[in-house]
Amino acid sequence: MIYYFIALIVFLLDQGTKWIIATQMRLGEQRSVIGDFFLITSHRNTGAAFSILEGQRWFFLVITPIVLIGIVWYMQKMKQSGSKMLFLGLSLILGGAVGNFLDRVLTGEVVDFLQFNFGNYTFPIFNIADSGIVIGVGLVLLDSLLGAKKGENNQKSEELQ
Repeated sequence: MIYYFIALIVFLLDQGTKWIIATQMRLGEQRSVIGDFFLITSHRNTGAAFSILEGQRWFFLVITPIVLIGIVWYMQKMKQSGSKMLFLGLSLILGGAVGNFLDRVLTGEVVDFLQFNFGNYTFPIFNIADSGIVIGVGLVLLDSLLGAKKGENNQKSEELQ
């Protein structure tokens, strides 16, 4: 399935960019991309996306394989009836989750490096895997909302007949 290939691409981009940051920058070092708005900042995170649940390594080491198995199982189950948007979202989540999981297993922390500043507010530093997970969840939610709307429209159509 092409969606496993998409997950692999997300995983490889994530791991490649993290390797570059970890080997080419000192921890805490920053490089400006767009003034003070967008910086590449070498940072480490022991939590989930955007530093949620900081220091809960064992929780992530236990829960992530369960989530990964669930995603693969669901993708197989929905193979015939799922939408492209659903599969794209799940593949982005899968690739991102595997990328961050590998970091936690090997080093106990995740390399983050994408930093955005909005005036005095600094958005939590994140990485490609986090981006894949967040975009993927958004696509899965959007697919669910559109599916629910489609179901409502079908029900109204049937009631009119």
